[in-house]
Amino acid sequence: MRYLLLVIGLISFSAIGQQENVWKNLSYVTYEIGEDDFGELYMPVFGEKTLEMEGKEIMADGYIIPFEGMFKPEHIILSSLPLAECFFCGSGGPETVMEVMLKEPVKYTSKKVKVRGKLVLNTKDPEKLMYILKEAQLIST
Repeated sequence: MRYLLLVIGLISFSAIGQQENVWKNLSYVTYEIGEDDFGELYMPVFGEKTLEMEGKEIMADGYIIPFEGMFKPEHIILSSLPLAECFFCGSGGPETVMEVMLKEPVKYTSKKVKVRGKLVLNTKDPEKLMYILKEAQLIST
């Protein structure tokens, strides 16, 4: 019985550790100059830790970024940083935000939220963010 509790505890600790390191693991990215039909652009080159997460279900916590006139309850932008520090408004880099495609619509909140979904890495479409969470659901607010 003690062994079983120890194993359950270690699994829970491992899951919590993984969850806390999602944004850190997403920060392993560099950029190279590429070209598309409109000219030069910076293309992400993902590190090994980030590549290992591709296609896997992950959990990420952060803040919903309200784009004026663009907030869609089923397609949100999640930032690891609060609004004043986020990539679009402050000092964060592009590795601190992700697009989240939700299965069910959510209401905007300024509080920290947690989502779970399948991570897709975007290296080709400059109209999208480089991290996209698909088939996602809101876990907590």
